Amino acid sequence: MKKYLNLFDFKQKVDYKTEILSGLTVALALVPEAIAFALIPGFSPLTGLYAAFVLALITSIFGGRPGMISGATGAVAVVFIGLILELKRNFPGIEPESILNYVFATVIIAGVLQILAGVLRLGKFIRLVPHPVMFGFVNGLAIIIFMAQFPNFYQKGTDSLLEGSSMYIMLGLTLLTMLIIWGLPKLTKAVPSSLVAIIVVSAIVLGFGIDTLTVADTMKEGESIKGGFPPISIPNIPFTLETIKIIFPYAAIVAGVGLIESLLTLNIIDEITDTRGSGNKECVAQGTANILSGFLSGMGGCAMIGQSLINTSSGARARLSGITAAVMLLVFIMFGSNLIEQLPMAALVGLMFMVAIGTFEWASFKTFRKMPNSDVIVMVLVTLITAITHNLAVAVLLGVIISALAYSWENAKRIRARKHVDDNGVKHYEIFGPLFFGSTTLFNEKFDVQGDPDEIIIDFKDSRVADMSGIEALNKLTERYQKVGKKVHLRHLSKDCIRLLKNADDIIDVNVLEDPTYKVVAK
Repeated sequence: MKKYLNLFDFKQKVDYKTEILSGLTVALALVPEAIAFALIPGFSPLTGLYAAFVLALITSIFGGRPGMISGATGAVAVVFIGLILELKRNFPGIEPESILNYVFATVIIAGVLQILAGVLRLGKFIRLVPHPVMFGFVNGLAIIIFMAQFPNFYQKGTDSLLEGSSMYIMLGLTLLTMLIIWGLPKLTKAVPSSLVAIIVVSAIVLGFGIDTLTVADTMKEGESIKGGFPPISIPNIPFTLETIKIIFPYAAIVAGVGLIESLLTLNIIDEITDTRGSGNKECVAQGTANILSGFLSGMGGCAMIGQSLINTSSGARARLSGITAAVMLLVFIMFGSNLIEQLPMAALVGLMFMVAIGTFEWASFKTFRKMPNSDVIVMVLVTLITAITHNLAVAVLLGVIISALAYSWENAKRIRARKHVDDNGVKHYEIFGPLFFGSTTLFNEKFDVQGDPDEIIIDFKDSRVADMSGIEALNKLTERYQKVGKKVHLRHLSKDCIRLLKNADDIIDVNVLEDPTYKVVAK
């Protein structure tokens, strides 16, 4: 019989067995990822593993999305490459130990910025990310996860593919892992299929002494994941204006990239679990975790979509799975390094292949003929930028900008005017559609200043003046009519707009009694 417990502030019931086994699976998957991401800027594997431990633990306890896993990530690691180059330009001959001090300081400042974002409740702005951008982001990440596994099919230290039996063994074990992960849930869901796959493939390799790539083979000579509890590291750098100028821009980038990736991952997990997390709470948790990571010899990071999907697909829905993953990762570092280093990479590669397949939004292909062309272009563009540059922040921001421009363009074309002349010879313009910066040109083209009678009425009952550009367009239009001695009545305008139309107040006759109550965005 299952035992349940309400853990921390999470209201739903927690299945001990599912949460712990899922956490163990995630911990095994975190090891090679953390090592690989630490090696991107040339750090020690322990720098990535310590970051994974701290981030997974803190965000699991205090984060806004139970079940989401955080750790060292490639998106953050890539930023440090630029920081290291900047440091070497400014301080020729700088020692690796000094570089790490600057990195830790950068991570701490990034954490402070993320906490500020949460306190200022900026997490809600993730709602501005359109669905096509989300599709593109997820698809791009799936491609990144998939492509990142290919180096494991190369001979160590070379650009040559494995040959002969080595390649067949690697492919066979990878496919076996994928087959177990795919097939076991059809038989039983008592244990996570990912964990079973890793254990079975590892047992085959170790039991039969099969010569294949292991976790130890992915590290540089002399390196190991063996270590103790993360040591305290107070950044020993000069706190001068010059130092701030160097590290602050990179701290801002780390904070921005981390929050964008974390909040987007949060939204994805929300959709999968049909629950809702707290973006602002996640911002504070991510910031706190990065500050502690910087003080505990970690390289910082953010949410990891691959590990989060492994966790949720295994049935985990609570905080316990993330806590278990963090604790088990520390256990591996302190006591189980020799065993973990013997794990075959084929098992972990197969696991990540299945994560990539599960991450990709295959349904997005069905939308090509159903979605507007602009949305399809945005989705494909974000996917390509994410996959090619690995710069998730830039990809998402570009997607949002293009979507906003496309939306503005479509709305700009919607403004129109219905015209008629009444029995008194007064010409009426009934405006439909929003008047804003994108539609002012078309709006002005609707009027025949020279050919209109001496008196006209412009009715905004079915329109809204959305910004200062719209107000200025009205001002210019009334000025044009004034120059030819004609009178303009503006009806159904808001009081905000009336107040700002100062330059034409001598010719404006507004029917205030017919005004509906609404506010114009005028600031």
